[in-house]
Amino acid sequence: MRILVVNSGSSSIKFSMYESGAAGGEPRSVYDGELSAIGEPEAKLEVHAQNGTDLGGDLPPGKAATAVEGIRLILDVVSRVEMPLVEAVGYRVVHPGAKLTAHQRITEEVLRDLEEAVVFAPLHDPASIAVIREGMARFPGVAHYACFDTVFHSSMGEEATTYPVPREYREQGVRRYGFHGLSCESIVRQLRAQGAVPQRMAIAHLGSGCSVTALVEGRSADTTMGLTPTGGVVMGTRPGDLDPGLVLYLVRQQKGGREEAITAVETMLNHASGMVALTGLENDMKEARAAASKGDEQARLALKVFTRSVAKAVGGFCWLMGGLDAVVFAGGIGEHDAATRAEILAGLEGLGVLVDPALNSAEGSGLRQISASDSRTAVFVVPTQEDLMIAVHVDRMARLDK
Repeated sequence: MRILVVNSGSSSIKFSMYESGAAGGEPRSVYDGELSAIGEPEAKLEVHAQNGTDLGGDLPPGKAATAVEGIRLILDVVSRVEMPLVEAVGYRVVHPGAKLTAHQRITEEVLRDLEEAVVFAPLHDPASIAVIREGMARFPGVAHYACFDTVFHSSMGEEATTYPVPREYREQGVRRYGFHGLSCESIVRQLRAQGAVPQRMAIAHLGSGCSVTALVEGRSADTTMGLTPTGGVVMGTRPGDLDPGLVLYLVRQQKGGREEAITAVETMLNHASGMVALTGLENDMKEARAAASKGDEQARLALKVFTRSVAKAVGGFCWLMGGLDAVVFAGGIGEHDAATRAEILAGLEGLGVLVDPALNSAEGSGLRQISASDSRTAVFVVPTQEDLMIAVHVDRMARLDK
C-alpha cells in the first residue's frame, strides 16, 4: 500500500510517499517534498525521489497564497500519471481537542470534533481541516487518517495535565495536552532500534516551535507545552510561558473592541514574539548567531534567554525524575546548531551532563552520541521522523480496517 503523508505547518506543508513494508515491516520512503513560504512571493515547491531525482517543477507565481491553494498544488503534483498511485492518506493534526484521544480514520464525525477543537487552536486547526477536506475531495476512494501530536502525551498523569482553574473550564477540556508527540515517539523508536531506551530522558525538540519532554521508560511523563503550542520554552515567534497578568495587560493595551484586542494579542503571541521579538530579525537561528558574533547585543540577549529557558526545563525535569540518563536534541536547531547545544548543556554540568566538544561540533546525520566519556548522562542528537511515524500509524490502522 502506498501512503501519502501530509504534514502541514503554519507557513509550509511537507509531504511524502511511503510504501508499506512486507509482513508489517517499516514503510519505505518513495519521495518527499515541501511547499515553503506559503503566502509569500518566494513560495517554493520541491519534490525529490529517494534517488535524488527532482519530481517537482516551476511553481506558478502567486499560486500559494493560502494553505488551501498550497495543498491543491501539492495534490496536483502527487496526482500526476507518472507518480505512484495514492492508496491511503495520513495527516498530522496539531490539536484534536478534548474528544479525540487516538490516531484514527477520518469521518464526518471526526471532522466535526476537529471543528469543535478550533477553539483550542484557532491558528492551527482551521488550516489543517481545510487541507484534510481538500485531500478527501481529491482522493475520495481511499481511506484518510488523522495522527495527532498529543496522543504520545496521553501517558502523563493528572498531576501533570491539570491546570488550577475552575472546574467548569477543566470539564470543557482545558488541560495540558503537550505537542511534538510524533517527534518524541519517532525518537524513542530510533533509540529502541539501537538498543535499550534510557530510563529517564529529556527530549529537547528545538526548531521554530520548541518543547522539552520528560520521559520515563520511553513514555511521556511531563512536557513544557500545554493547552496550546504557545506555552513552554522560548520559541522562534512564540514567547513560551508568560505571567497571565502580562497577557491581560497586553489585551488592555490594544485599540479597538474586545474581539479585535484578543485577535491582535493572539497574533502577537504566535507570530511576533519569542526570538523575533528579542532580536528584531527574521525567524532564523543562523541569522541570530551571525548578528551576535558581530556584536549585536539584542541578538546576544536573545540567545541567552532562549538557551536559559531550555536549560531550566531540562534541569527541572532532571529534578522531577530524580536524575537523567539521557538528553536528546532534535528539530532543526537541535540537530544542526552545535553552539545552542553547548550553551544549553553548559548550564547542566552540575547535574553531570557533559558534552564532548569535538563530537558536538562534528558534522553528522542520523542518530549520534555527543556526550563526553566521563558524562553521567548520555547526550544524543536524533533526527525527528514525524512523517515516517505517521506512515507507521496509517499502515497499522489500514491493516486493521481490512
